[in-house]
Amino acid sequence: MNPVIDEITKVAIRTDLTEFKVGDGVRVHIKIQEAGKERVQVFAGIVIARKGTGVHETFTVRRISFGEGVEKVFPVHSPIIEKIEVDRESITRRARLYYIRDRVGKEATKVKERRLSEGKR
Repeated sequence: MNPVIDEITKVAIRTDLTEFKVGDGVRVHIKIQEAGKERVQVFAGIVIARKGTGVHETFTVRRISFGEGVEKVFPVHSPIIEKIEVDRESITRRARLYYIRDRVGKEATKVKERRLSEGKR
């Protein structure tokens, strides 16, 4: 890419966020402004996709809410994201977990989890 563009976008890239990958259970803390006030809302679910690179990188989080699947796409380096907590680490064999959309009930939240005794691969 153009070195001038790289220089400009380096400022916007955040380094304070925790590392996470596709399949992990995460809790995304989002800043929301309502009527001049700011509050933090948590969106918890499974990361089913990560796309893009650099400033344009995004990730998709899916959860089941009142029996319906809800997905949100977040920019990784967005200033509205306060923090990202990793609840569960998992082992996946795919880069995108779109097959979870077709699952129903408890199966929709299951991904093979990593045991604490296993090391990182």
